[in-house]
Order: sequence, then C-alpha cells, then structure tokens
Amino acid sequence: MEIGLISVDRWTQGSQAYFLTHLHSDCTQGLTSTWARGLLFCSRLTAKLLPFKFPALNLSLLRVLEVGYWNSFSLISPSSREKMVVEVMAIDAHHCPGAVMLLFRGEFGCLLYTGDFRWEKSSDRAKTGTTTLIKALKDNVVDFLYLDNTFCNPSFDFPSRQVAAQQVVDIITSHPNHDIIIGIDTLGKEELLLHISRVLNIKIWVWPERLHTMHLLGFHDIFTTNTSLTRVRAVPRYSFSIETLEGLNTMRPTIGIMPSGLPWVVKPHKGDDNLFGSLLTARYNRRKWSANDGAKIDKLNDNLGSVERFHKYMYSVPYSDHSCFMEIEEFIKLVQPTNIKGIVSSSSFYVDPLYYFGRLCAGNQPSLRLHRRPERKVGSERVVSVQTKCNIGISNSTMANRRRKSSAKLDFLLVHGSKVNALRRVQRGAKIAQSECSG
Repeated sequence: MEIGLISVDRWTQGSQAYFLTHLHSDCTQGLTSTWARGLLFCSRLTAKLLPFKFPALNLSLLRVLEVGYWNSFSLISPSSREKMVVEVMAIDAHHCPGAVMLLFRGEFGCLLYTGDFRWEKSSDRAKTGTTTLIKALKDNVVDFLYLDNTFCNPSFDFPSRQVAAQQVVDIITSHPNHDIIIGIDTLGKEELLLHISRVLNIKIWVWPERLHTMHLLGFHDIFTTNTSLTRVRAVPRYSFSIETLEGLNTMRPTIGIMPSGLPWVVKPHKGDDNLFGSLLTARYNRRKWSANDGAKIDKLNDNLGSVERFHKYMYSVPYSDHSCFMEIEEFIKLVQPTNIKGIVSSSSFYVDPLYYFGRLCAGNQPSLRLHRRPERKVGSERVVSVQTKCNIGISNSTMANRRRKSSAKLDFLLVHGSKVNALRRVQRGAKIAQSECSG
C-alpha cells in the first residue's frame, strides 16, 4: 500500500483516510477536538464514545464501520493520481468496548491490522470473530499481518478472563473486612467489574468520568460515585500504588488488586527469589504474606494458582485484554499471513513476532536471530531486554504473482501514550480523603 493513503491509530498529516481501532490513549495521541485532516473511520460504539473524549469533534467527518460487513471507499493514488477502491471490514477485537481489527483489501493486496486484541478460544465472541474472519478472507491470502505483539513471549501464559475474574472475586470474598481497590484504565475491564457486581451482588465505586462512560455503555444501576454504598472501588491505574495502599491502611484495612497480563515485576528465573526490574511501582522483595506472619505463604484456595501477592496489601491477577503467547500462535495459524510485523515496539519484553512465528507464515519466513539490548540498571538490579532487527515488507514478486501493484510500507505506526499530568493524579483516583456524590 502506498504511503499517503491510510493511517491507523496515527494522526499526523499526509493520509486521505484515518482509522481508529479503539479509544485507549495510545491510539488517540495526536487526535484532538479540532480534527479536520480527513475522514475518521471507527466502530459504532467508538463513535458513540468519541464526543465524550473530544467534545468539539466535527461529527460529519465520522464514518461508522459496522462489524462484520465490508465497507468500500475511494482514494486517489499518490503516484498515478488514479482513483482506487479500498474495502475494509471491522472485526471484533474483544479488547475493550468498541475495539476492532481492520481487514483491508484492494489493488495493494490483503492486509490485516489487529490493533489491541484478545483471542480466547473459549470465548463465544472470539468464535464469532473466527467465523467472520474466515468468511471475509475466503480465497484471499493475508499479505501482511500487523499484530498486537504485547505478550509475544512464551513467558506470558495466563488464563482466560473468565477464570481470572473469578480469581478476583475469590480474593475479595476472602477479605470480608477489607476495602478493595482495583486498578483499571479509563476504558476496559468492564466485564470484570460486571462479574464482581453480579456474583457478590454489590455496587462498584468508580470516579465521575468513568461513571459517565459506564452510562454511555448502558450500565446504569451497577456503578456509583458514593463511597458509602460499597467497599469495592475501581480507580485509575495510574493512581494505584503501594504508597496509596499503605496510606489507606492507616485508616481502614484495604487491599489492592491489579488485573493485568503485564506483571508488576519481571519474574526472576526459577530458583531466584529476588525481584528485578519493577515495571509499575517501586521494587519490593518477592515475599508471600499472610495476615499474621509476613514470612508465611499466602494461599487462599486452589483457584488462585496464577495470582501473585507481592506485598501484604497488593495482589496481581493475570486478567488481560491482550492475547497471551499461545493465543497469538493460534491466531497466526488461523490467518497464515505471508508476513508479520508487530505493532508494539516499546515493551521491555519486545520480540519481533517473526522470531517465534516466521515458520507459520505462508511465505515461510525465516526465524530471526534474537539480539539482546545492553543491560541497564534499575536501582541496584540489572534488567536485560531483547530486540530483533529486520525490515518487513510485502515482496514485489509476491504482489506480481497476484497481479497487484508493488507494495510500499503501510503507514501504520505505533503511537505512544502520553503521560498523565500531576494535577490529574491529585484530582482523581484512590485518595485518602474521597469526596462523595450521588450516583
């Protein structure tokens, strides 16, 4: 595909059509309420949520993609200046509300951009997505798969979200006299919160902006901004910290739960009891805690096998909205692309998908040699991350065999999320003194 045609989750000038996979901040950096650079394509639910995040957005520029249906639009080739027809289908990405994968086809070939996605085999939504994708591909070969490689590493092996959600419930029920703090994003983890509310028959506190989002999503009676109505509070992830939990425990017994496939720390090799390279908070020694003796192993029940307790006030539960390694592998086996490129390149765990999955490509891509980045120090500990180096593109010979134009790099680039400023940290989240309002 020629540069200057399409951008996905990237908002710089120079494209004719812009696509938004979902409304997380790393996908909207550069998009503003004054957007006027071109048509903006997204799912119907994302279109519903957009005006709340960008109040003055020109809605006439929005084009809704109905999930599971082909949509056609015309663009002008920057090189030939001739009109070309592009078809796109949105497929449920099962990531957060409104999140979709995008399947493109046209003279340039067939391209699949997953955005952030979770491909659980046990999920009915994933089964529907599989059926939709297979029907959409028919006899087409995916020339290029742009893949969510967030957890493209065999060390990431976590349970389904249904299992992880029950683990969270088990932690809550095993602490009947504690307040519960759960760290979440501004969008996502709704199914987890709904499961908690349904099983325990309780309301869940959320901050005011999150309550408005919940109402837009159709959840009107489950969430509240009144802390007196519930002991379970969902707070912004950035406000979730050991320091906050320690402060809260000076007032009331409180535990925190972080639902994420990303560990709070890089796990050590087997036999090494020390943590190294903390990802989200300050480093703590890896110890198992109990209420009476910090040296004892804390094992609540057999369902919590994948739950980590890194501090006496904190649990990490592997509830992930991204595919784990085995799910990525299953997805690639289904799609059998000619080539793959990871869309995430900033992770300390980054490995180019071709390193593990080149053998699964229809183009029989060779496995890449794994290169290590130089060691860097975090405090007194050493962290070693990995990277691969390669240039990925659709070969001209492949395109010629399919009687298509030679390819150029697709204008899909990772966008890094912006840092939340200090004022927002003070105004929202898990605060010691929490104002109350009805809701």
